[in-house]
Amino acid sequence: MAKRNRSTFERLQRGERLSRRERKQIERQFQAAEPGWEIVHRNVAGIDVGNESHFVAVDPRQADQPVREFGSWTAGLHQMVDWLKTCQVQRVVLQTTGVYWIPVQDVLEKAGFEVAVVDARGTKNLPGRKSDVQECQWIRKLDIYGLLRGCFQVPDSIRSIRTIWRLRQRWVEDAGRSIQQMQKALTLMNVQLANAITDLSGQTGMAILRAIVGGERNPWTLAKLRDPRIQASEEEIAHSLQGNWREDILFELEQVLAAYDFQLQQIEKCEQQLEKYMKAQPTRPAVAPVLAQAAPGVEEAPQKYKKKSRKMGIPLTQVNAISSMPGCKPKSMREM
Repeated sequence: MAKRNRSTFERLQRGERLSRRERKQIERQFQAAEPGWEIVHRNVAGIDVGNESHFVAVDPRQADQPVREFGSWTAGLHQMVDWLKTCQVQRVVLQTTGVYWIPVQDVLEKAGFEVAVVDARGTKNLPGRKSDVQECQWIRKLDIYGLLRGCFQVPDSIRSIRTIWRLRQRWVEDAGRSIQQMQKALTLMNVQLANAITDLSGQTGMAILRAIVGGERNPWTLAKLRDPRIQASEEEIAHSLQGNWREDILFELEQVLAAYDFQLQQIEKCEQQLEKYMKAQPTRPAVAPVLAQAAPGVEEAPQKYKKKSRKMGIPLTQVNAISSMPGCKPKSMREM
């Protein structure tokens, strides 16, 4: 059967790249009052999100001034919501511009609008030169004909968890960089502790680092802080702790160690907050495992077939059904 050629409109909906000739043709259709395409969404408003202000476009039949500018402060957002309700708007479309769209989305969702957040990269293939004022009109017109794909938005209860989890991830990355800086400081002083122990952030490594910052310089005294589970001997650790104790590097080591302790405290606080949010989530009921049962009227397969069926990945119900067929008595699973 011959494959049907997709129309330009269908290709636009799939996000496929168009030629220059096709883009010009589509642009002429956009400028027309009736492009001849099926209307997917009605009562749509388009918002061009900005830092200082937002431009909003609605249906020209619903307002004498279909494009208005609102401030980005909270009072301006509430004025925008009142105007959209006056224009009988049901669906609002906005692009992901930095993080400026997040407060707009929160206010619109709380007001009861259907909010569709679209990625700006998804519209770069669509034709049309746009100014700041025309951008909101262009977004609205594209969404009317279903040419924009909304981004996945997690529920509001999950957003709090995501925020704290991302914050915790940044603290973990900062803590990892602090460990690298402490390792660099030791190397600059020719303290080869990393050759004796594997993890500098472990119990032995941190005990030795805190003693060095506290003023201890005797390598044998520092080596006595060794944890018994460390494979390296006390003598090996003592030899690795002989270095040139530079004052500036020791000051840097002290500062980085203090930052590392602070980062660990912040990680612990994030975990406590995550636990609080997780407990507020609804608990999913446990689902009992469903055991495979033979169909009614089908005799159970012999034990030798059961063992081989598990190895070959064949369901037991299928084995039972095959073995119960008239005149079918296989000698081995290979014959099945």
